[in-house]
Amino acid sequence: MAEEPKKVVLTEEQQRRRRTRNIAMAVILGGLVVLFYILTLFKLGGNVANRPM
Repeated sequence: MAEEPKKVVLTEEQQRRRRTRNIAMAVILGGLVVLFYILTLFKLGGNVANRPM
């Protein structure tokens, strides 16, 4: 029979740090998305909606 893999048990401090790190990464990623969106709008200019279809 196959042996059960050992599971890592994190302490409260490690769980708190992991959660904080995950939140920080989400905020940074969200900020980059917003930054790229704004930069794209500026590069395309204000008349992007007035183009012929």
